[in-house]
Amino acid sequence: MRLSDIMSNAGLSGYAEVALVLFVLAFAGIAVATFLPSRKSEMDRAGRLPFDDDSPARFNEKGERL
Repeated sequence: MRLSDIMSNAGLSGYAEVALVLFVLAFAGIAVATFLPSRKSEMDRAGRLPFDDDSPARFNEKGERL
């Protein structure tokens, strides 16, 4: 008996379906939480972060930001 025969008869296909449903629910929850109108100001502020720095970044010899 081969390993592929054992795995195909083990009845594990239900786990893949449960994992897919959990992933879709998590994705939908994150997408809804991200695009809520109440989070618009937070997302606008986060979108401006790359442009808010007035001075160029400086780092020490260990790579830590000064």
